[in-house]
Amino acid sequence: MNSTSGIVTVRRFLVTVAIAAIGGWLFHLAGLPAAWLSGGMVLVAVMTLAGVPTVMPAKVRDGLFVLLGISMGAGVRPEVVDRIGEWPLSMAFLLVAVICITAAGYTVLRYIAHWPKETAFFGAIPGTLSYVIALATERGADLPRIASTQSVRLFVLVALLPYALMSTNGTQTSLAETVLEPGLQDYLIGAPLCVLASVLAVAARVPGGWMTGAFLMSAGLNASGLVTLALPGPLMLVCFMMMGALIGCRFNEMTFREFLRVLMASIAAFTAAFATSVLFATAVSHMMEIPFGQALLAFAPGGLEVMTLLAFMLDLDPAFVAAHQIVRFTGMVLLLPWVTSLFFWRTSPSQN
Repeated sequence: MNSTSGIVTVRRFLVTVAIAAIGGWLFHLAGLPAAWLSGGMVLVAVMTLAGVPTVMPAKVRDGLFVLLGISMGAGVRPEVVDRIGEWPLSMAFLLVAVICITAAGYTVLRYIAHWPKETAFFGAIPGTLSYVIALATERGADLPRIASTQSVRLFVLVALLPYALMSTNGTQTSLAETVLEPGLQDYLIGAPLCVLASVLAVAARVPGGWMTGAFLMSAGLNASGLVTLALPGPLMLVCFMMMGALIGCRFNEMTFREFLRVLMASIAAFTAAFATSVLFATAVSHMMEIPFGQALLAFAPGGLEVMTLLAFMLDLDPAFVAAHQIVRFTGMVLLLPWVTSLFFWRTSPSQN
């Protein structure tokens, strides 16, 4: 019985991965943003809504979280960390902005769309999609709704934000992205330490332990300059595709009509959150006399890699953008588990 069940699970998993791969490839051919993540998620979600049995085994999911934690730590580079102290005013504004951005999105999702507390909370968090999904998975929150709000945010920021900023900052420049090239010794030292950190974090019951432990170790190693640790490009694509599959699988509890309602609420929440980002970016731009686009990329609820890449493309200061995104992301990884526990410790995972 167990053997038969295991074979069925493996088959469904392979089908899920194949669907995600096709979706990511199609989105990549179409030149859409975050193609392997969004394409995998969309096609798996569509097939799941259509009744195709999809699954993501828990052990595969945990391994995926470890790899994503290692990848996210790669953005914490010594040259960027060294410059964080140069911008105390904007860093202080960043702290307030993150709180206000989250509050704006939460207000829309909780009090207008009437989502459950935890689902609205995780859906409103600016950025850090992978980490939010890891925490929400443990709490039993509604992943399809959370994924919808986070995906709308990601799509708009990557697909539309560059064109909006180019209209205020001039023409687009050529892209010269710095690529980390770890050696074999870096992997032999760094990878086992990251896995160990994840195991210890899980044992200590740290929320999102598989990803949190790996991220903190990877970030520490990269920030020290002693070890350069980053996932190879092809493996990163696989991780994005698998994350898309993980999210898409969760749509088995949602009808298509419910999905459309969730999408409208997600767009409204993003609009409120992004408007808040614009207000803070405008204030910082005037006070520090820096380009508005540079301030907006630093405060926008996007990922470190994406926002820094856009700074390169638009001929803005990538160190300024990366430093603020690093502080935002690292602060959220350190504080979000405890904030979640503090505000929802009386709420069961299934409570609305």
